[in-house]
Amino acid sequence: MNLKKENILIVDDNYDMLDLLQRNLKALNYHIYKASSVNEALGILKYTSIDLLITDLNMPEINGIELIKFTEEHYPLMPKLVITGLPSINSAVISIQAGAFDYLVKPFTNEELKKAVENSFIKTRNKAKTLLPKKNSIPIDNNYSGIVGNSDQLRDLIEIIKRVKNNMATVLIQGDSGTGKELIAKAIHYNGVLAKMPFITVNCGGIPEGLMESELFGYVKGAFTGANESRIGLFQAASGGTIFLDEIGTASLSVQTRLLRVLQEKEITRVGSQIPEKLNVRIIAASNTDLFQMVQKNAFREDLYYRLNVVNIKTTPLRERKEDIIPIIDTFLKKYSIEYDKPNISITEKAIEILLRYSWPGNVRELENIIQRMIIMSDDIIDIQQIPEHLKYHISSGEINILKSLKEYEKEQILKVLAAVDNNKTHAAKILQIDRKTLNQKII
Repeated sequence: MNLKKENILIVDDNYDMLDLLQRNLKALNYHIYKASSVNEALGILKYTSIDLLITDLNMPEINGIELIKFTEEHYPLMPKLVITGLPSINSAVISIQAGAFDYLVKPFTNEELKKAVENSFIKTRNKAKTLLPKKNSIPIDNNYSGIVGNSDQLRDLIEIIKRVKNNMATVLIQGDSGTGKELIAKAIHYNGVLAKMPFITVNCGGIPEGLMESELFGYVKGAFTGANESRIGLFQAASGGTIFLDEIGTASLSVQTRLLRVLQEKEITRVGSQIPEKLNVRIIAASNTDLFQMVQKNAFREDLYYRLNVVNIKTTPLRERKEDIIPIIDTFLKKYSIEYDKPNISITEKAIEILLRYSWPGNVRELENIIQRMIIMSDDIIDIQQIPEHLKYHISSGEINILKSLKEYEKEQILKVLAAVDNNKTHAAKILQIDRKTLNQKII
């Protein structure tokens, strides 16, 4: 008798039920893998291609619902069939919502099992993808110079930008990395009266401390070795426009002292010179650390902090404005569909659901990188398969049970090796350095 190509994984903490299911499914010519716990099942899934998961719901430590949720995102094309001896409408609804195709109540007949398995494979082949509408269909109430979203926090931010864009007031933008501080600075500059003047970005953390002063303020010929000619600094290059001092908190105390003079006197003095030069420039500074806390720790000059903090803008992390995620996704889909020549790209509702659930510690920058990667890795549809693993549902195994017998540990290891070698007992016995007869005895 030839086995069918389908591999079925059955998961139940009741060994009698495992054996019963194995006998009945083998009689239907399926290839069977068994697991008595969710953790054991995860080990088999990691090393083996499984075509159908059949799992009990009520198991100790980790239940079947958790396993269904995990496999729905990590193995989305694999059908899931639930069996349970404690039937209830609620558990049925939850398991179907989690991703199960069908629901069998113990005890069930061989014919009921056969039909449920066959229907699971049929439903998988006919499973249609539910898509969000195509491009340009997600409503975006706000798109102000690339600042996209519908949240109240974003509306408040845009209102502040509109109020400061036409004056020379110093602005301090603080917030987590990836929340768009430079985008805000550019929105202030390019929407106001200085739009046609220079906008100079300075990454204070990217310039070596020994070069910071000469880069910012310029130098005169002979000021130091290698200074063969006079040169203006970035402040003078931004004259009449805006200089954006990103990560201002990384500037040394000596540079902070020089910056304070710029703000107080509206002038700079080049390195090696004694002659101050008048300056007309708007300063926008940004930091991903709390400058006030740095002041309390004497890591940042208090007088400079208050000079910078004329208009304070605090960015909101993406995890606190979930309503902005879909409009931002749509914006990046449009942007990178053009860049990678995929004009018909779209994304499924399930993929959107996972992106909405994630906490986005890297904020908008992380979301942009993820969207870009998914577009590259997909054809016309972005689905669960293109979602990075760390965004998907994970099962916490909790504390390891150290009160297991040596026999139980042996059996778990043997089952993992069997799963890894496609249930080839001869190969597994060779890896474990035991004979096939011993292997059979240890998994009984």
